Amino acid sequence: MSRPHGIPLPSAHRSSDSNGTESAFGDDKQGQPRPREGVRQLTGAERVRTLVESNASVSLTLPGARDSHGPDEFGTGMPAARTVTPDGDVILLVSAESAAARAAAHAQDDDLTAVIEITDVAPVSVPHRIRGRAWLAGWLTRVRGTDRAACAALLAERQPVGELLGMEGRPAYVLLRLEVGEISVDDLWGAEHVDPEDLAAAEPDPVAGHEAELLQHLASSHSDRVGELCGLLGGRAADGMTATPLALDRLGLRVRFSGGATGSFDARFDFPEPVADICGLRRAMRSLFAAAGDTSQR
Repeated sequence: MSRPHGIPLPSAHRSSDSNGTESAFGDDKQGQPRPREGVRQLTGAERVRTLVESNASVSLTLPGARDSHGPDEFGTGMPAARTVTPDGDVILLVSAESAAARAAAHAQDDDLTAVIEITDVAPVSVPHRIRGRAWLAGWLTRVRGTDRAACAALLAERQPVGELLGMEGRPAYVLLRLEVGEISVDDLWGAEHVDPEDLAAAEPDPVAGHEAELLQHLASSHSDRVGELCGLLGGRAADGMTATPLALDRLGLRVRFSGGATGSFDARFDFPEPVADICGLRRAMRSLFAAAGDTSQR
C-alpha cells in the first residue's frame, strides 16, 4: 500500500518526538503508568483499527493548509465520522465547506498529503486521562462516482449519518478517502509503528462500543467491587489504595491503582478467554469479580 513515487509523507507521529520510539506521554516526566506485567494484549493494528472506528477525538491536518474557521489555525478541524474500508483506506465525513474538502476537490493520486490524529481519553476521572494517540498519514482524495454510495453505506454501518451525507441537492458533507501510508500508535501498551496492510486485516475490538458505558457504571456504582480486585495483586497490594477501572477490551480489564506507597500503577486482569460480544463480556466480568470476592474472604 506504499507509493514508490510522489510527495513524501509527513511524519505519522508527534513532531516534538525526537525519535520513533519516544513516548508521546513523556512517561518519566508525567508519571503515566505503563504495563510491567507480561499479559495478553491487542496488536498495534487492532488498537489503531479500534481507535479509528471509535468515537475518540480525531483531527485532520493538511500540512500547509489553514482552516476557514480560524485564519491562524493550522489544519482542517474534526471529521464528523470515519471508518475503514476492506483495503485499509480511511473514509472521512467532513463538512463540504472545510479546508480539507476544498483542498481534496481537485487532488489527484498523491497530490495532497494529510495526517489524522486520534486522541483516546479515558471515560472516567483518573490522573493522566489520555490513554493513547494514533497517527495515520497518507494521501487524501475525494470519494467520487459509484464509490460514494459504497463508502456511504460502509460508514452508515458504524453510525447513522445519512442526513449528513446530503444525498439530495448540494451536500452539506462530503466523503474523503485517506490512502494510508504510515501509522504509529502510542498508548498504554507502548509506542510502535503499524504496517498499513496489518490495519486492513485487523478487526476493531468488539467490546469498544460498550467500553465507556461499562467503565462509567463500574466506577460510579460498583467501586467496592473494583476495589476488591486489590486482593488479586499479590505483593503489589497495599493499604489505602484506590482502584479506578481504566480500560476494557475483549482480553481483559485494566485498573489504575493509586494512593499506595509505590505510587500509581496499572494492573491488567485477563479474562479466561477472549470475549466475542456483550454477553460473553458480562460472564467474564462476573467470573473476575467472583475470584476477587473469594480472595477477600480468605
